[in-house]
Amino acid sequence: MTEIAVLGGGCFWCTEAVFQQIRGVLKVESGYAGGATDHPTYEQICTGRTGHAEVVRVSFDAEQISYRELLEIFFTIHDPTTLNRQGNDVGTQYRSVIYFYNQQQEAIACEVKAQMAAVWEDPVVTEIAEAPQFFIAENYHQNYFRQHPQQGYCAVVVAPKVAKARKLFASKILN
Repeated sequence: MTEIAVLGGGCFWCTEAVFQQIRGVLKVESGYAGGATDHPTYEQICTGRTGHAEVVRVSFDAEQISYRELLEIFFTIHDPTTLNRQGNDVGTQYRSVIYFYNQQQEAIACEVKAQMAAVWEDPVVTEIAEAPQFFIAENYHQNYFRQHPQQGYCAVVVAPKVAKARKLFASKILN
C-alpha cells in the first residue's frame, strides 16, 4: 500500500539523502510546496518571497514503514525548534513543516509533534498543514547527495545527518 508524505526539514538535500536509505521508502523527490507562485524555480524560492518551503515528497510502502515512523525519523534528523532556519540555512524556505493528505496523517503528525515537544528543550515550531500543490525541483537537485557526496555542503552538513540516521535507525536502513 503506497502512501505519500511531504516533509520540510531545511535543505531538501539532507532530508532526501536520509529518507532514500530507509527500508520501505519507494521514492523521494525534492521540491517546493506551500507558496504562492506556480512552478517556482530554485532561484525564486531562495529569495524567500514565494512562500515555498524546500520539501521532499516521500512515497512509501505503509506495510514496511508507517507514517508515524517516518515522522519520528523526520523529527530526529533536523531541529524542529528553530523557526525558518536549519543551521546556517536561514529563511522561510527552510522552515520545519509537515504537509498532510488526510485526517489520519494530520492526527498522527499532531501526536508525534506533541511527543517530540517533550524531547526538545525549546518549543517545537514545526508547521502542520494540509498538503498544497507540490512542485518538483529541478533535475540537478534530485539525488544530490548520491551524486555529489564530496561536495562541501554534502560532506559537512548532509553526511553527518545521514550517519546519525543510520546509527539511530539501523533496523530501518536498507543494506
